[in-house]
Amino acid sequence: MLYHFLYPLTQSIGGPTIFRYITFRAFFAFMLAIVISIFWGKRFIAFMKRKQFGQVIRTDGPETHFKKAGTPTMGGVVILGTIFSTTAICGNFLSLPVLMTLFVAISLFILGYIDDYLKVLKKNTNGISARGKLAWQILTAAIFAIVLIQNDVIDTALYLPFYKGPFIDMKYLAIPFIIFVIVGSSNAVNLTDGLDGLAIGPIITSAASLGLLAYVGGHREIASYLFIPYVENVGELLVVAAATIGAGVGFLWYNSYPAEVFMGDVGSLSLGGILASIAIATRNEVLFVIIGGIFVVEAVSVILQVGSYKLRQKRIFKMAPIHHHFELKGWPETKVIVRFWIISIFLAIFAIATLKLR
Repeated sequence: MLYHFLYPLTQSIGGPTIFRYITFRAFFAFMLAIVISIFWGKRFIAFMKRKQFGQVIRTDGPETHFKKAGTPTMGGVVILGTIFSTTAICGNFLSLPVLMTLFVAISLFILGYIDDYLKVLKKNTNGISARGKLAWQILTAAIFAIVLIQNDVIDTALYLPFYKGPFIDMKYLAIPFIIFVIVGSSNAVNLTDGLDGLAIGPIITSAASLGLLAYVGGHREIASYLFIPYVENVGELLVVAAATIGAGVGFLWYNSYPAEVFMGDVGSLSLGGILASIAIATRNEVLFVIIGGIFVVEAVSVILQVGSYKLRQKRIFKMAPIHHHFELKGWPETKVIVRFWIISIFLAIFAIATLKLR
């Protein structure tokens, strides 16, 4: 709203046009999101406690988690509410990448909210069926892919790190590929959200990396210099990424160990969708595998565990996702969290470094 109101106003009456700069609006969004999420988070937690809407803990999970039963959940409402409100203030809604990223976020927010709502009311860990979730995610991702491709925002090529220009034209396989990225990211972030602050740390580092990629990918001269695809108006996603970082930092204020509130599916599903949408819009789907390496490992650990048990009746890990494996090996919860954060920071820096290796 600031961009669409103040910038035209300054052009007509004169004065500073600072709101036209993406970097300023991104910085303002980051700062504003921190304030909103911390201010709102405290009141949200108090409300959830009054209503006794607490987390239902898996009976097959680590015994150390049983004491967390009853902790307020659905904290993703605070995160996404902060992102939406901050982007509404600082964002440029003439950018189709921004609009479609918010579409994915809102759709998966609704899915996660319904799922969490059913869990809280029925006091079980089932919620929406796996098939129902998957169908919703696929439909959301398909709409995102079709709109961006049909409007020539993105092409159907696949871009690889360390490689100049498009690697291959996926043609009609581009839409299934984009669906896979969004669905995979959404579910991978959801699997990672198992310890206090574990998921939000890599979300922050991933959003920071993808925000930078959005900025350089939306700047014609920088994109040409770095041999990366230029996408018109994709730089505006830096504002969304900054809002995500700020909201995540504010949420971490309450979600750090010992957590006062949990993210819930309403947060993890939609945040995974936001990260994937930015990666796709900037044509960095493959690089996103490195940036979100923690999410990838968590998801792969579950796939391997399930596959191994079905085929050999043997488990590879003590428990999946893999963060539970390290817990059962004797690592304190805080050590698992911080070490995963360190890995996430390393992967984010490494991914950005690849921009000069093309």
